[in-house]
Amino acid sequence: MSERTPPPLRAGSTIAIIPTARAVRKDEIHDGIALAESWGLNVRLGAGVGRKDFQQAGTVDERLADLQAAMDDPEIGAIWCARGGYGTVHLLERLDLRGFRMHPKWVVGFSDVTALHELLQSESIASLHAQMPFAIANKTKACKGSLRDALFGSPQAITWGRPASGPWCAGFAESTVVGGNLSVLHSLRGTPYDLDITGKILFLEDLDELRYHVDRMVQNIRLGGWFRQAAGLLIGGMTDMRDKDPADPFGRDALAIIADALDGPAIPVACGMPVGHIADNRALVLGRTAKLNITTNDAMLRFVHDRP
Repeated sequence: MSERTPPPLRAGSTIAIIPTARAVRKDEIHDGIALAESWGLNVRLGAGVGRKDFQQAGTVDERLADLQAAMDDPEIGAIWCARGGYGTVHLLERLDLRGFRMHPKWVVGFSDVTALHELLQSESIASLHAQMPFAIANKTKACKGSLRDALFGSPQAITWGRPASGPWCAGFAESTVVGGNLSVLHSLRGTPYDLDITGKILFLEDLDELRYHVDRMVQNIRLGGWFRQAAGLLIGGMTDMRDKDPADPFGRDALAIIADALDGPAIPVACGMPVGHIADNRALVLGRTAKLNITTNDAMLRFVHDRP
């Protein structure tokens, strides 16, 4: 199945902000609304904004109806997931994609939204791993600009230098970019939404996990052959990892855990990618072909047919 990229937005397009997981108030996404409007977009808020069912933005039925309506509405050009947290997985098997397959639109978000990205990758429809409106005021100008450019059809190349430590292996790859949040990817292993990473460029990031939990998840994907089957590996933010008992540490950080797990023929590997739970969270197009070039000192990911 060939990959499909949703059409770009333009001034006057409508972007819907939909909470698929954790509850969010309108005042918490005020800066995101203002940013989208500054780009000339019309913003439509989903019914779940301001709604709360314990931790989540409504019951499963309510959140499903909110997302389904946005997917089916021909006037909406992009769906901007309001925030992460947990709960998007509840919606996967009940979404009706018949209309969306014929008229795909951008789905934007990261972290828990990785579940939606995996669903769309199984349909070979590109989506945007990018900053959500929640807490966007704390993000860099480059982060916001990369989201705008990707939505408007010109995703930026992402370049970064080699960090002082972490796995790194020079090389080149050209393939579809897949992946997202390690915890979510791990949770969907063995389901219909599990990734096929054979010959693809795999991206990983995560937040606030116990270090031995990180090792458990990394060992799972290693034993599943991901590091042998992928064409390349990109590692973004591995943020705020911790030990259960600081007096009895696990002994390795997330990057060391991944480095130890890499086996078989060497593939191009770069850590420190400016994507994830960090201030400089660049927009990454998942489900689209890109060229990855890693040298001894730096790395670049450039989407095919887009500006350098």
